[in-house]
Formats: sequence, C-alpha cells, structure tokens
Amino acid sequence: MSGTIADVSSTGGPSRLLGIGAYRPHRSVPNAEIVDAIDSTDEWIRSRSGITSRRFAGPDETIAMMSLAASRQALDDAGVAAADLDCVIVATISHLLQTPAVATAIAAELGATPAAAFDVSAACAGFCYGIAMAADMVRAGTARHVLVIGVEKLSEITDPTDRSTAFIFADGAGAAVVGPADEPGIGPVVWGSEGERFDFIRQDAYWPVDGFGAADDDPENSKPAHTLRMEGNPVFRWASFEMPKVAMRALEAAGVTVAELDAFVPHQANMRITDTMARQLKLPDHVAIARDIAEQGNTSSASVPLALRRLIDEGETRSGDLALLIGFGAGLAYAAQVVRVP
Repeated sequence: MSGTIADVSSTGGPSRLLGIGAYRPHRSVPNAEIVDAIDSTDEWIRSRSGITSRRFAGPDETIAMMSLAASRQALDDAGVAAADLDCVIVATISHLLQTPAVATAIAAELGATPAAAFDVSAACAGFCYGIAMAADMVRAGTARHVLVIGVEKLSEITDPTDRSTAFIFADGAGAAVVGPADEPGIGPVVWGSEGERFDFIRQDAYWPVDGFGAADDDPENSKPAHTLRMEGNPVFRWASFEMPKVAMRALEAAGVTVAELDAFVPHQANMRITDTMARQLKLPDHVAIARDIAEQGNTSSASVPLALRRLIDEGETRSGDLALLIGFGAGLAYAAQVVRVP
C-alpha cells in the first residue's frame, strides 16, 4: 500500500480575536437580597469579595438564549456571518444535560450548520481553554472562523443559604470570534491543572437521574438539590499566589513585558484576588484592570469575555491593545494567554 497523508498545517496561519459579545441578565440582585439567607451584611460581602450586586437570569434567560445573544453581538462585532463559522465551542458547567452538547443547538440556531460543535467543562478556565483551541484550529488550517462562548446559569446550582458561595456566583454569557490575521494576535497558551486539589471547588453530588429539583418535598424550601461547594480560603491562596506565576509565564511565552501590557483581564473570582494578582505582577498604572465582578458577580466560564467587553464598552481598552487573559477555578484548572483586543 502506498500513498501520503496531506499536512493541512500549511493552509492555516496567525489568528486573533475578531469580535467580542456579551449578554447580562436583566435582573440585578443587590447584596441586600442575599444577606438574610446567609446571616451576613452588605459590608461583609463587599469587604470579602468586592461584590455590590450580581446578575441572576430569569426562567426565559436560558443557557442557549444567553449564548445566542452574546454570539450575535460577537459576530456583528467581527463582521463575520454565522454561515462562515467552522466550529462552535461552548465553555460551561451549568448546562445540566450531560448530552447532547448545547453547542450543537446554538450552532443550528445561529445558522452555522454544519459547523463542528462541542462543549468544554473547565469551569472558570473554560473560556481561555476555548480560545487556545480556537487559535490552534485556525493556525493548523482545520478551521477559519471559530466561535467561543463562555456561559453560565450558576443561580440554578447555588445554594442560597451557603455562606461561602451564595453571594459570589451569578449568570451571564460572553462570546468571541477567532479568525485569521496577518500577524499573531493570540499568544501561546500556558495552561494546566492541579488535580490533587480536585475537590476544592466541586459539585456536591451527581445530578439526579430524574432531573434537577428541590432539596426536599417542601415547596417553600426550593433550593437546588445538587449545588456548588467551595473551600474558600485554600482557593483564595492558590489563586492569589500561584496564578501570577502562570500569568508571568504567559507574558514570557508571548514575548511581552508587563510594561507593554494595556489591560489585565483575570477571571472575576474575587476583587481581593484581582488586587493581589495585580500587586504580584507589579502592573504599571497605565494598565486597565477588569473589575466586572463588582456589579456582575462571578460567572465562571463567562467572566473573562464579560469583563473584556466591559473594558471595551467603557473605553478603558481599545482595538489593538495588548490584554492578558487568565482563567482559573475548579479542577483546579487554569489557562492564560496574551491577546490583541479586537
């Protein structure tokens, strides 16, 4: 038998972010609505997390609906038609069907069929994982345009009486279009996981076979049966002091110095973590730092694109700027890369 296998790598090339979109649920929930259930105060929540309010999705604001809204904005921003998408990647931990992937339904609704479509479960690092894979696809020539979505409806899997999580998690969606560029606009990814700390952020049980429901038979006590749990102090220390090292490695991999950065967009886990990372990195005063968590809450996979979109909308960063993205969370998984702002 003879023959050769074609190498498609030569058909690809540099990639970059072409557009960013966001969807924020209509309902804004101030700390005052959270405190009684967790025996807390507005001052305690602000001092511990920097959160003043968060967005909770309504019944009609589903994973798919929020994803579609963010995706359409991203496609418009990029000037790319849905029919030109070759792949759709959705990063989420709150799509409660194990299969099929919600990405397939989103691709069909957008009109991207027959684009490849799949979901990624990497929690708060998920969007950065998706960007890394999309950049590699474009570089290898296996795709020309890739849509990456980070979306969560964490209010459905958060126990409103859990003092360690109830005030943190929220809902929303962000999306980015990755496509070809004349020069590289997405730096090499630095990623990994620390599985020995697997249970620091976790779902407390498997989804029930008969679906997701209340914790007991009392309709007045309608809290999720299977919820997120977190070991707050160990996670805080890990993120604050280990993730700056990952961020520095991403800068080095991209050949970019801290002084050359224009924006820093970390996962919106906690304002104190963001501040600690900024100090560890010795970010210059000119670097815009994303602080979307204050009014949005922690949206896991959605937090990085939502935060970047806010910086753009508020004029704190602009097209062509260099931004350092970093996501980190359950697993413990992490990913960071330097990108050009679309």
